[in-house]
Parts: sequence; C-alpha cells; structure tokens
Amino acid sequence: MVKRFFLVLLLSTRTVFAADLELNARQALTKMTHAMRALNYQGTVAFLRNGKLETMKYFHAAEKGIEQERLLSLNSPLREIIRDADKVSCLFKSTQQVVVDHRPVGRSFLIDLPQNLDEMSAVYDFKVVGEENVAMLPTYVITIQPKDDFRYVRKIWIEQQQFLPLKVAVYDLSGTVLEQVVFTDLEVKETLPFVEAKFGETTGAVKHIHQLQAQASNQAAFIVNNLPLGFEEIFFTRRPMHNSNQPVDHLLLSDGFAAVSVYMENKNTAMQQGLQSVGAVNSFSRTIDDWQLTVMGEVPAKTVKFIAEGIKLRH
Repeated sequence: MVKRFFLVLLLSTRTVFAADLELNARQALTKMTHAMRALNYQGTVAFLRNGKLETMKYFHAAEKGIEQERLLSLNSPLREIIRDADKVSCLFKSTQQVVVDHRPVGRSFLIDLPQNLDEMSAVYDFKVVGEENVAMLPTYVITIQPKDDFRYVRKIWIEQQQFLPLKVAVYDLSGTVLEQVVFTDLEVKETLPFVEAKFGETTGAVKHIHQLQAQASNQAAFIVNNLPLGFEEIFFTRRPMHNSNQPVDHLLLSDGFAAVSVYMENKNTAMQQGLQSVGAVNSFSRTIDDWQLTVMGEVPAKTVKFIAEGIKLRH
C-alpha cells in the first residue's frame, strides 16, 4: 500500500513537472516575442541556410511601438537590408541595384512565432530541455517538437535576462541541422537610430514588388483534399509568372510555423517532375491533365508529396 502511494505520488509529480515545463516554455517564448519587439539591440549574426554560412551585422531599433530591423553583410555580395513595417528594402552595393518589397511576409529576420501558441498545442509540444551558453550568455533551451512527421523540429536558445533569442535551429527528422541563426555577440542599447533607406540616390535600377490582392480560394483551378493536421489556407492569388502572360494559381498554406505553397500552371515539358530538395525546402511536382502542379515548402519531403497527391482539378 505504501509503495503504491509513493508510485502514484511520483507519477503525479512527474505529470505536474512536465506541465510546468510546457507552461514555462510558452511563457519564455511569449516574453521573447515581446523583447524582440520592444528592445533596442545589435550584434553579429551567422545565418546557415542551404549549406551556406553568411555573417551579418544586425540592428533592431524600437520606439513607441515602431520597429526597424537592419542587416549589413560582411562578405560579398555586399548589401544592406532594412525592414520597416510596410516594406523590406535591399541595396546591392556592387551593382547599386535596389529591390523594395512592399509585401513583407514576416515580422523579423531572426524568427517569427504565431500570435497564439495555445492554438499550436494540437500539433506541437513546447518544452524547456536545458540551459546552455551562447555568445557567452546563459540561455534557456526550448524545443518545439511536432507531434507527427509532417513538419520539422525547431529549437530556440533564449537569453535568460532580456529574453532575446540568441540561437534558432531547424532540424530534419533525423536530427540534422537544416537551418541555423546564431548571434556571436549581442548588445542591448538604451536607444538605436532609425535609418532612412536613401536608395533614391543610387545609380542602379529600383525594382518595386507590390502585394497582390488576395482572392477567394474557391476560384483556384484545383481543390486540396489532403492537409496534415494544423495546416490552413492563408491566401490565394492568380497572376502571371515566369515573364509570360500565362496565369499561375498560388495558394499559401501554414500551420503557424511551417509554410507551404501550391502552384498550378500550364504544363511545361521543361519542368522537372517528382521530388526536389534544397536545404530545408522540399518540392514535389506532377502533371494533372494539361496542368503542372508544384507543392513547395520548408517541410519534410513526405509533407509536400502528401499534399500534392491529394490535389484534384476543380470541375
């Protein structure tokens, strides 16, 4: 009887402890999101994507709810990237070419979190798994573990005093690092200046990219029948692509972390069929009658294939 009592006590303690860890992980992530928006900070960031490592200077200025992010490359190709609320501006120093994107899809160059983490509990577990030093600063290590194999594992190292992210990593299903963002040094400042993108003085061409008006997804030429749990339709557009007048249907899907794009266009014999992979991004293409279907996203190969094979033409 005594043994049974202690066994029940031990199991209940483990359950409470696990619940506390999950709660603490969500609290830490919520504090991180607030700190990223409210604080002024700068440092050196290393980005590992598609097997390539790039180091850049990073600046975040904030005042009265207004934010600005800035990246300066330290190696070729030299460029400066500025993110304001309504646009992302990029100046390529060697060619003086400027690209101004008026449709920023994220809120940060470092990491974006969904607004409501509670809604993600059906498909992800959030846990504190330890403490480590990054850039000589102590951090909480948070894992965002999917409950299925349709999405990647994410891990975030959050500095323990200011709750800024010092390291973010994306892993495939075997535990291999696919993408990584890590600060090699970080400094929190009282204030940082907002920098005006004075790209009008450049001698190169200025290319503007504008957001298209979203359309109802029932206008798409296709129907998506297979979606992993948690994925939802975000927006749909139909527009010309590939420097032609042929329309391309584009449907964006997301589970809050992972994004998947579905493209449908006229069949092109030059386009590759089947599965293609570049770093964390997988794509799967197939033909349906006279149409070319491509499903692409930062998800495992299984996910894009699963979605693509369930897509049918709308009749």
